[in-house]
Amino acid sequence: MALIAPSLLAADFANLQRDCEMVNASAADWFHLDVMDGVFVPNISFGMPVIQSIAKHATKTLDVHLMIVQPERYIDTFKAVGADILTVHYEASTHLHRSLQAIKAAGMKAGVALNPHTPIDVLRDTIQDIDLVCLMSVNPGFGGQKFIERTYQKVRELKALITAEKASTLIEIDGGVTNANAAALIAAGADVLVAGSFVFSAADPIQTIADLKQIQ
Repeated sequence: MALIAPSLLAADFANLQRDCEMVNASAADWFHLDVMDGVFVPNISFGMPVIQSIAKHATKTLDVHLMIVQPERYIDTFKAVGADILTVHYEASTHLHRSLQAIKAAGMKAGVALNPHTPIDVLRDTIQDIDLVCLMSVNPGFGGQKFIERTYQKVRELKALITAEKASTLIEIDGGVTNANAAALIAAGADVLVAGSFVFSAADPIQTIADLKQIQ
């Protein structure tokens, strides 16, 4: 059964505590938090003060996805504000192995995100050091985008790499996840499904999360 990680980028920021409490009360496993700097991606989301506020209310794992340049500068800061998992982009990390070691040394799980155009093979040398690979199934920066169909093949390729290297890395899918593609993603090898607009735009978000959680 896949882990479900609602993306708070799609939440109502005027009622963030309410939406955090909804996720707490739901069948969701993690909170997914997208940090955007307007440089690495063409959008700005939220930073440390908002995450610190979320951490006060969240009772589940905080899965923080950094869509920022030079993410290594902020590793200790994100640990201090409550991150449990810290994911950096391969494309933004000049010294990926060093960043992974620093994230783990700070006491967090270490994740790596790949943009849609980035091949799986770039992770071959570091896969045993990676706790989570976040495959972007849309172009990063904005919620509500159309799912990229090539993602299924990338999941299968990543699963094969993880198995071949005897790693225990989780595969997370971020972007355009709905009840229409969740089963196929899980069948391909996905372990964690990030859902933003699909959950927070639903008439009944708690039921929507429960329905996603039941898909196998």
